[in-house]
Amino acid sequence: MATSTANAEEESIYDQRMALFKKIETLTQIPWYYFAAIDNYERNIKDSSEPEQVISITIPSEIWFGIGNPSSNIDERAISLFNGSGSDGNGDGQADPTNAEDILQTTANLLLEYGQTEDDIKIALWNHYQRDLTVQTIMNTAKVFETYQSINLTDRDFPVSLQHNYSYRNTWGARRGFGGRRIHEGTDIFAGYGAPIKSTTYGVVELMGWNLYGGWRVGIRDIYNIYHYYAHMNGYSEGLKVGQVVKPGDVLGSVGSSGYGPPGTSGKFPPHLHYGMYKDNGYSEWSFDPYPYLKRWERMARQKKN
Repeated sequence: MATSTANAEEESIYDQRMALFKKIETLTQIPWYYFAAIDNYERNIKDSSEPEQVISITIPSEIWFGIGNPSSNIDERAISLFNGSGSDGNGDGQADPTNAEDILQTTANLLLEYGQTEDDIKIALWNHYQRDLTVQTIMNTAKVFETYQSINLTDRDFPVSLQHNYSYRNTWGARRGFGGRRIHEGTDIFAGYGAPIKSTTYGVVELMGWNLYGGWRVGIRDIYNIYHYYAHMNGYSEGLKVGQVVKPGDVLGSVGSSGYGPPGTSGKFPPHLHYGMYKDNGYSEWSFDPYPYLKRWERMARQKKN
């Protein structure tokens, strides 16, 4: 009973968000998925212990109220006197930085200062965040939302086909010697040559090619500001390319033992997939232990299979 109630509440908040995104799209002619991606990005750089809001975009007070504004008067006319950007989105004459409609209207106005095209949006985002990775993450997430016409994308998959023999244990943080002393930033999943490697999540292929340590590898940026790193591959799926949107279960390539040398080096260790996860908080990016997530996604994949 508690689980069904929680699921209903989750569906409800996604519905509320989508209704607001669609409304602001109608008012501004800026596609809804850009607002959804900005909101999603900001939600995932916040402390997860904070109560979840319908809209999580935070606009700095100096931008909202205007530089030199001595008060936090939310009357839209008072804000405009100080050239603040805070706007009334719900028609009550107030520009409240905690009101979802006011936040989205203000966000829209900041974007419209630059225009409505994709390139205009990129420029607006860069001027606001001053960070290339942030712009790239938001644009990638917008691309995923546009592709699937949904923001409720919670499915996951295990990165190696369950129909093949495989084994893994928690190897994150172990010492590595090749290329100097360093820690192992991922989990090794051992399987035979050619076992299919799958996307675990919704995201966009951000990187492909050879790496001295990882051999043939793929990097996917997901909609939760997490970079998923697949390494030591034997090869890629035909047609896979940078910029491609992927979903859980899409085959990216196959297990191999490439790496630890110049392009083409293989066989210096048993075939396996190195799977790493890196979180971005808007300022820096760091590796974290993927093992608990892999165990959860493995259970989810087996339940779907059954």
